[in-house]
Amino acid sequence: MFGNMADMMGLMGKMKDLQSRMKEAQEQLVNITETAESGGGMVKATVNGQKTLISLDVDRDLVNPEDKEMLQDLIVAAVNKAFDNIEPKIKQHLQKATDGVLPNIPGLDLGGFMK
Repeated sequence: MFGNMADMMGLMGKMKDLQSRMKEAQEQLVNITETAESGGGMVKATVNGQKTLISLDVDRDLVNPEDKEMLQDLIVAAVNKAFDNIEPKIKQHLQKATDGVLPNIPGLDLGGFMK
């Protein structure tokens, strides 16, 4: 009976450690960035691991009131591409941060902690 109690206490400690590591890892995501471009490099968007757009660079030749829709489309494309590209970096960072805390459980996705 005492063995089960000790196991439970050990698991609780590991969960607390996991929470602490996840919090720290999430704070560090601000330092992970990804830049993507569209329009042959005429629009560049940089996002961070906290899924925030941190920089947008638009070539001055694109700034034309007559062609506003094309510019908007290129901005959306660059931003979405940057967000798509940063996803694997986020997942890898969180896995590395929590490595060894919990046993490797197939199907356990720690990405849910990000929400």
